[in-house]
Amino acid sequence: MKVSVAWLRALIPSLESSSSATLDTRAIAARLTGAGLEVEAIHRFGEGLEPVVIARVTGVRPHPTRSGLQLVTVDRGNGSQEVICGAKNVPLPGGLVVLAPLGAVLPAAAGGRGMTIAARTIAGVVSEGMLCSESELGIAFGAPKAAAGASGEAETQGDAGILVLPEEFAAPGTPLRDAIPTVIDDILEIGVTPNRPDALGHVGVARELAALLDVPWRFPTASTPERVDEHATADVARVSIDEAARARCPHYGSLAVFCATIGPSPLWIRYRLHALGVRSISNVVDVTNLVMLEYGHPLHAFDLDRLEGPGIHVRLARPGEEVVTLDGEKRALVADDLVICDGGPDGGKPVALAGVMGAGNSEISAGTKRVLIECAYFDPRTVRRTARRHGLHTESSHRFERGVDPAGVASVLAQAGALTVHLAHGAAAKEPLHVVASTPTRTEIPLRHSRLERLLGAKIEKIEARGILERLGCELPEWSDDAMMVRTPTHRPDLGREVDLIEEIARVRGFDSIPTETPAIRPQPPRAVGVAERRARHAARDLGLSEAVSYGFASPRDLEILGAPAPVVHLQNPLGEERSVMRTSLLPGLLAALRRSRHRGERRVRLFEVGMRFLAGGPEAASGLCDEVPSVAVVLAGPRDTWLGQGDEVDVWDAKGIATEMVSRMSGAQVDVVLLPADARPPHLHPRGAAAILAGIADRMANVGTLGPLHPDVVEKLELDGTAMVVELDLRAIEALGTPTPKFQALPAVPASTRDVALEVDEALLASELSRALREGAGALCASVEVFDVYRGKGVSAGRKSVAFRLTYRDPNGTRTLTDAEVDASNQKAVAATKPLGAVQRA
Repeated sequence: MKVSVAWLRALIPSLESSSSATLDTRAIAARLTGAGLEVEAIHRFGEGLEPVVIARVTGVRPHPTRSGLQLVTVDRGNGSQEVICGAKNVPLPGGLVVLAPLGAVLPAAAGGRGMTIAARTIAGVVSEGMLCSESELGIAFGAPKAAAGASGEAETQGDAGILVLPEEFAAPGTPLRDAIPTVIDDILEIGVTPNRPDALGHVGVARELAALLDVPWRFPTASTPERVDEHATADVARVSIDEAARARCPHYGSLAVFCATIGPSPLWIRYRLHALGVRSISNVVDVTNLVMLEYGHPLHAFDLDRLEGPGIHVRLARPGEEVVTLDGEKRALVADDLVICDGGPDGGKPVALAGVMGAGNSEISAGTKRVLIECAYFDPRTVRRTARRHGLHTESSHRFERGVDPAGVASVLAQAGALTVHLAHGAAAKEPLHVVASTPTRTEIPLRHSRLERLLGAKIEKIEARGILERLGCELPEWSDDAMMVRTPTHRPDLGREVDLIEEIARVRGFDSIPTETPAIRPQPPRAVGVAERRARHAARDLGLSEAVSYGFASPRDLEILGAPAPVVHLQNPLGEERSVMRTSLLPGLLAALRRSRHRGERRVRLFEVGMRFLAGGPEAASGLCDEVPSVAVVLAGPRDTWLGQGDEVDVWDAKGIATEMVSRMSGAQVDVVLLPADARPPHLHPRGAAAILAGIADRMANVGTLGPLHPDVVEKLELDGTAMVVELDLRAIEALGTPTPKFQALPAVPASTRDVALEVDEALLASELSRALREGAGALCASVEVFDVYRGKGVSAGRKSVAFRLTYRDPNGTRTLTDAEVDASNQKAVAATKPLGAVQRA
């Protein structure tokens, strides 16, 4: 929305006489922006035209040596001078033109870069100035033709020639900005939000600015027509609204203007329209555009003699009906389109798409004598559907879609009629014709003073709140104790609740006036797991993993697919179904990142996340709070790192290595990984790889997490395009292990002795159980037990396997070398300890 600052000042006369008179354009823009009408840009229209003056032609003669050029003598008020001009429309002596004197900078000349007027010699004749066209002044649509170049050729004006002013327009020497006040102006580009249709007209912005500055303002009174005809509009035209269309057009106003003369608009109108981005067409059409820009209420002008009937009938379109709009396009209508038709038989033929665009069969032309001006209220949803259906977005539809003031039809129509009479030298019908199906109602909203102060957190006097609402157009009685009933204005359809009124008061007072206070914070018991979280992050990063930060919200569907605990915290106002509950597992966010990576061609993924899981129970359960469990999750996918060639895909051994190393670094405890039985296996893990992560000391091992490959069903349902390894750790359980004090162990000073033992056992027996038994049986002399071979085949019974171990023996004090007898004795005890497991030593 383009807004003229000069027009705003004219609409707020008190602005010039108040303490706000010193407000410049940037201060006005800042005040509007602070209240929600964001000024996105400021343009200086007609910048550089201050030195340009009106001049009278006193003589014209041809250039002595150059054909097509003329030497024009002009009176600039304080003297005469001669300039060279190549335009074909130089007036005879006595005509008025626009002179750019030496030193003037024309804003739109030379391709819009600006051109300084200097003395130039062309074929021996000096030209000191330039007679300007509208394009060269930058105050008309279209770019000027080529200006003078290095060759010294004279400036050439556009096809329309130089600007020739009417006789007695102004005295020679009068600055152009004084002769045409609208030629220089500041234009604000305001980003009007869809809920503020009242700001789509200068009257609405003026009302807003006056309220913000607390200066008096009155709604502009429509002018009185200079000439009034003895006939009323109803005497020359009939207007009717079909029963089915009354809800979509509750008010249709029309006014006839007789004996109109169609021609160009005065310069001040043409320049104002141009500054606001609207092309001047003719005086009558320009009136509809100018009044629309003033009030924000679109209008349309029909050639009354081209309307059959003559008259207007508002109805819904018939399927298959066609209309040729003013842009020359033939458009097929549907039954949902609201159309304006003439008064012909069978409902008439369409002459306009209601609220969107008129048709070419009734437009204003040079021969128009009788004009019928339309000003109506159309249902916003109807206009929006029609505009989108036909791919039309016009100045009219833009305003009707958002909702114009339904109570402003009569005043807007009267202003348009008076201005049309003035410019087209016609006579207005003595009475307009209004067909009203329903009258607008004003919303009544109760406003509580206590609620106002509580919501804004500031002390606000009742008289101040009342004054703000009254300046915005609300009607309200005196305060009754704590509350009062506020009647909202019809030009503000966005005001429907008490909180809307409170927001308006906050806007006008200024959001920066709301005090900043630190809110009361409910103290929470400190969490000691912060240390574990830091250690987890350090360990994961040291192992080459990248940290991911995902939402604490999750989708109930994803949690169900993973078999995670049911969510206990449901959001009342979620961003969407995919983030409607607080997560009970960290995997949904990480697996979503994996899915996105694979969809974008990145197969190698090494991610971890440290965060909270929100589970049932916990120490705060009695207070209705959930248990926030600090956790870590890891996702591994893609090939292993390799220098040459393609590495193999990561598998459960990689996950085991990451898990054991992370837990070991975080706690310093002994870590073991054991397969989970079917009844304890997490449903989201593959049956053949689901394992528990145990940590602790000797026989005091605690479950601190799980790992394994994802179940194929989970991979398919989450559309992961391939499996992945996952690790989940409970930081609270790891923290409970404590952190043992590191003990220094000196490097061995004596050699060790080794013994290899091959044991035949059942296929289902885990090597870790054999290793534990060997170590416990060997006693203190055993320094380590390592698996170095597993064999199945000849010499081993079916359903059994041979597992080979290497036992290392060393004096625990490191002071002597063990004898063979000592080593053999300890080794025999180790083998004997495996017999309860069904192990048989192989030779």
